[in-house]
Amino acid sequence: MTLLEPPRAVDGSAVSTALDRSASGERLDVRDAEALLSAEGSDFERMLELASSARDAGLAASGRAGVVTYSRKVFIPLTTLCRDRCHYCIFVDTPGQLLKLHKPVFMSPEQVLTVARQGAALGCKEALLTLGDRPEDRWPEARAWLDEHGYASTLDYVGAMARLITAETGLLAHLNPGVMTADELRMLRPTAPSMGMMLETTSRALFEEPGRVHYGSPDKDPALRLTVIGDAGRLRIPFTTGILVGIGETLHDRAESLIALREAHETHGHVQEVIVQNFRAKPRTAMQDSADAELLEYVAAVAVARLVLGPHMRVQVPPNLSDPAEFELLLRAGADDWGGVSPLTADHVNPERPWPHLSELAQRTADLGFELRERLTAHPEFVLDADEWIDRALHPAVAALADPATGLAGTPRANPPVHREPPRSDAQEYVGSVTRRGFGGGGRTRRLAGRAAADPLSLDDAEWVALLEATGDDLDALTATADDVRRYTVGEAVSLVVNRNLTSSGFRSAPTGEPGTFTLDDVAAIATDAADLGATELCVQGLIASSEDPAAYLDIARTVKAATRHMHLHAYRPQDVWDLADRGGLGLDGALAALRNAGVDTVPGTGVKVLSERVRALIAPGDLAIDRWIEGIAAAHRAGFRSTSVIFYGHVETAAERIAHLHRLRGIQDETGGFTEFVPIPLPAPAGGVPLVPRRSPLDEHRAMVAVSRLLLSGSIPHIQIPWTRVGRDAAATLLQSGGDDLGGTLMDGRVLPEAGIEHGLELPLPDAARIAARLFRPFRQRTTDYREPTVRSAQGPDA
Repeated sequence: MTLLEPPRAVDGSAVSTALDRSASGERLDVRDAEALLSAEGSDFERMLELASSARDAGLAASGRAGVVTYSRKVFIPLTTLCRDRCHYCIFVDTPGQLLKLHKPVFMSPEQVLTVARQGAALGCKEALLTLGDRPEDRWPEARAWLDEHGYASTLDYVGAMARLITAETGLLAHLNPGVMTADELRMLRPTAPSMGMMLETTSRALFEEPGRVHYGSPDKDPALRLTVIGDAGRLRIPFTTGILVGIGETLHDRAESLIALREAHETHGHVQEVIVQNFRAKPRTAMQDSADAELLEYVAAVAVARLVLGPHMRVQVPPNLSDPAEFELLLRAGADDWGGVSPLTADHVNPERPWPHLSELAQRTADLGFELRERLTAHPEFVLDADEWIDRALHPAVAALADPATGLAGTPRANPPVHREPPRSDAQEYVGSVTRRGFGGGGRTRRLAGRAAADPLSLDDAEWVALLEATGDDLDALTATADDVRRYTVGEAVSLVVNRNLTSSGFRSAPTGEPGTFTLDDVAAIATDAADLGATELCVQGLIASSEDPAAYLDIARTVKAATRHMHLHAYRPQDVWDLADRGGLGLDGALAALRNAGVDTVPGTGVKVLSERVRALIAPGDLAIDRWIEGIAAAHRAGFRSTSVIFYGHVETAAERIAHLHRLRGIQDETGGFTEFVPIPLPAPAGGVPLVPRRSPLDEHRAMVAVSRLLLSGSIPHIQIPWTRVGRDAAATLLQSGGDDLGGTLMDGRVLPEAGIEHGLELPLPDAARIAARLFRPFRQRTTDYREPTVRSAQGPDA
C-alpha cells in the first residue's frame, strides 16, 4: 500500500462486491473499504448487519459475549502548551493565554495528585495524561519550567508523574503525549500499562498544503505517526490509536488510514483498540465554521473500521461526542467500547461535550441489549498476558485492579502492592511538602486550602470555618486553590441554560385579573412562546394556593408537555411536592410518580435556606421542616429525578452552620447521587446582607463562600453555579474565578405574561453571558438543564 494512492470514483457495483467479500470472510483492501464508506440505503443496512455480526463473533470468542466496555478515568491535562498548530484544537494555549487564565505552564505534582486522589475515591482506575506535543521546542516558558524543576524534557516529566500517580493512588496511567521516539517509548514503558496516539489520517494533503488542518504541525506527519505506532508494537506496548472523521480527508484517505492501522496491528499485535472519532467544530479555532461530521458518514466509518479490522479488534466510539439517541446506530455499526468516561473530570479536549453519567450509560447500553463492564486502561487480552505486554514493575499495580479471570476491572484490593520507585527530581519532595506549604506557600489558611484540594474529607469543621473566614492574601490563596480544582475537574467552560421561570403560586383555575396570575391556557401560551424564543427549560415552582385543587401541579406539567413536547420541565420544590402529596392524598412516592407521569423531568432543590432548625425558626419559619426537606429531596432522587441544591447565606447563620449544611448535602449526594449543581445564594437585605466576617466586603463574602463550596463539594457535586441575579454581572465574573463554572439560566421574560415568573425583568441573553466568559478567556457553552448539549441552538445564541 502507498500513502499516495489516488482517490477514485466509487460505483454501486463496487459496494455490492465489497459487501459480498466481507460476508464471505475475505480480506478487504483499500478499494473495498472506500466503496463501503459510500454505502447507502439497503447496502448501508447490510453493512451494519455484517459489522454487528463480526463484533458479536469477536466478543463471543473472547468470552465476553454481549459486553460493551469502558474505562473509569480521570483526565489530567499535564500541560496545554504545544508546538503544533492544528486548526480544530481548542485544548492548547499560548504562554500569554496561560497568564491571562492564571494557569500554570505545567500542572504541579500536587495538582496532579489532587485530581488523581479524588478520582481514586470515586472508583477510577485510569489516569489519562494528555498534553501538547513537545512544547519546549516552541515555547521558552516550557523549557524554563522544565529546567527549573530538573526535567530533561516534557516526556521526562510525564514519566515522573505517571510513576507518582501509581505510587500514591494506585491508578494506572495511560499516556497520550503525542509523537515519541523509540527510546522515549522505551523510557516510558515502565510507567504505564498502555499508551496512545491517534493516527487521525494518512492524508498528506492535510499535512502539506497551506490552509489545511494539519499544515504547520510537525507532529501530524502521517508517516511519522505510523512510525510511532510501529515502534510501540516492536516494544510490546499495548497501544490505542484511531482515526478522526470529518477534518477534510477524502473517503479514500479514511479507507487508507484504516488499512494502515490493520497492517500495523498485524505486524506487531499491539493495537488494543481503534477509536473512530467524529469531528466536532470548536469556537475560536480555524475550523469553527466547519460542519460537524455527518452522522451516517460517521456510522459508516465505524462499520468499515469493524469490517476492515476484524472481529477481535476493539472499536471505540466516544459517547460524549454523540447524542444518546445515536448510540443504537453506533452499536449496530460494530462498536464495542465507549472508551474512558470520567465521574470527576471534564473532557478537556472537547470541553463543550460532557461525559454521560455512568448509570445512564449503563442503562442505555442495557436497553440496546448489551452489558456495560468496566475495563482497565490496558484491554483484557493484554492484562491476561502481562508477562508479554506489561512491564514487570507494573504487574503488582495492574493485578491489584484486575479480575484475574477475565482481565477486566475487578474489585480493588485493600492497600494494593504498587510499584513505588520514586519519581525523578523534585516531584516526591514537592508532594511531601503539600501539607506543609499548601498551594500558596506558608500560612495556616494556605496549608488548609492545599489539604482541602487534595482531600476534602481530611479537614475538620473548625478548619473549614477557618477557610470560610479567610481575608486578604489568605482569601486570594483560597480562591486560587478553588479555581485550580475547578479547572482540573469540570474544566474551563462557563455554561448557561436558556430558560424561563413560571411561579406556580400564581395559578388560578379561572381568570381573576390579579397581577402575576395565570390559567392553564396561559401556561400553554407561555411554554410555546418560550420554545419559540429558543428556551430548552421551563422552571416552575411555588405552592399552589390552598383554594386551588392540588391536582393543578399535574395539570400545569401536562399542559407544558402538550404545548412543547421537547421542553425540559424543571418543576416543583420539595415543599411543593409535599403539598401535592398531602393535600392530594397521594403520599410522597405517589406524588413523585404522578409528577413523572405528568412530564416533570428534574426538580429544583430550593425551598430551604440553611439546613438548620435554629436558622429556619429565625429566618423562614414557613419553610419545610429540615428533616422533611431532606426526606423529600432524597425521595425525588430515588424516584429518578435529578435536582439542584442551594444555600441562602448572609443572615443569622454561623460559619459552622454553613459548613454543616455543605456536609449534609454531600451526605445526601453520597446516598443518592442526584444533585447536579450547588448554588450559593446571598440573601438580600433587610433579612440578609450580614457579613460573616465583620468589615469584610460583600464581594469577599461571596468569594469565600464560592471557594469553600467548590473545595468541600469537590468529587461530590460537580458544578458550582453563580447566582448572577443576586450578585450582578461584574461580581459573577469574579466568582467564576473563585471556583464557579456555571451562570444558571438566561431567565428570559418572554412575550407572554413575563410578570408570572419570579425575577422577571432580569435577563442574561446568551451573547452577554458569552462576553462574560470571553473576559475571563474561557470558553462558553450553552447547556441543557442536566448539563448536556442542546440538540437545537437558541435563536439568541452567542453570535446572535
